[in-house]
Amino acid sequence: MKTLILNTRIVSPDIEIDNGALLLANGRIEAVLQPGEPQPAADALIDAAGRLSMPGFIDIHAHGADHHDVCDGSLEAIRHIARRKLQEGVTCWLPTTLTQPQAKLEQVAAMCAGYFANQEFCKTPGLHVEGPFINKGNAGAQNPQFVRPPDLAELKALHAIAKTLILSIAPDVAGALEVIRGAKQLGITCSAAHTSATAAQMLAAKAAGLTHVTHFGNAMTPLHHREIGVVGMGLLDDSLMLEMICDTIHLCPDMLRLVIKLVSIERLMLITDSMAASWIGEGETTLGGLAVVVKDGAARLKQGAALAGSCLRFNEGVRNMARLDLLPLHQLVKATSWNQARSLGLAGMGKLEPGFLADIVILNPDFSVWKTFVDGTER
Repeated sequence: MKTLILNTRIVSPDIEIDNGALLLANGRIEAVLQPGEPQPAADALIDAAGRLSMPGFIDIHAHGADHHDVCDGSLEAIRHIARRKLQEGVTCWLPTTLTQPQAKLEQVAAMCAGYFANQEFCKTPGLHVEGPFINKGNAGAQNPQFVRPPDLAELKALHAIAKTLILSIAPDVAGALEVIRGAKQLGITCSAAHTSATAAQMLAAKAAGLTHVTHFGNAMTPLHHREIGVVGMGLLDDSLMLEMICDTIHLCPDMLRLVIKLVSIERLMLITDSMAASWIGEGETTLGGLAVVVKDGAARLKQGAALAGSCLRFNEGVRNMARLDLLPLHQLVKATSWNQARSLGLAGMGKLEPGFLADIVILNPDFSVWKTFVDGTER
């Protein structure tokens, strides 16, 4: 079956076409048409009426949505989050765990593996394991009760149950470098997180194989004029990929402006870090067994008031960045899926070009989601 999406503004890395068309066939993009080109035959026509088509978003860091959390340890929770993510324009998502006991994490991995076997909504190519190998002093909203020393055997056990793509780990804790080396051998991307690492410790972690920084600017050593820390290394080192929560809370607008000014867009990756509080409005929920209160668009721990993940929907983060008007959309779009795809080796994702998978989000002028396609099928 062939589907033709007509009258759409196509935005892909380094490409922007007004009033173009996309021909989808066999789960992939068969053709990208300029205005005025002959209309090919298709089984289904969709008139986008000028709406914006972008590559489906790839959210590599999200814990939950709508009262459900990955660490609930149920297949229905994973399915529900995957359905909600699809409504945000996310066509590929890494279910993200929390700092929990190993037995609990293995149960969660088993439930994720169940969804991996039947991906009804958005795609899930693997896990993002955040913690438990973090610095307790930088735990933030991670439950410090379950923080423990890095253990490659624990990671291997999870990876054997459900493929792991990212490990968020504190590079400064004893044993971290050995685990980073072992993870690299397994094909797992390591990301600095919940850490008091110095610049020198970050360089050592890089040498061991670390390539990402988790929720940049949050729960890590800040920039200081005598020790630039993780934030300084993220700004300075052109080889590090940086996750950004663009809710204007975790990173204020001026910080977003500073990052865009100093860091190449090729190194940035929008994430949500969403948790069960997203999609619920204001109220109370939990995160890793800790009580959370949602007010004024922010989720905070009831005890201590630390930020507890986000309430952000992915399309809202894209809207926030677009409204700051820091980059043209054909550059900003690199941070919504292409950078994630190439950094994790997700072949065929992240661009609207012939031969790429037909993972597409069509957005209304206010960046709300109109339609989402996974492998050329509207879901």
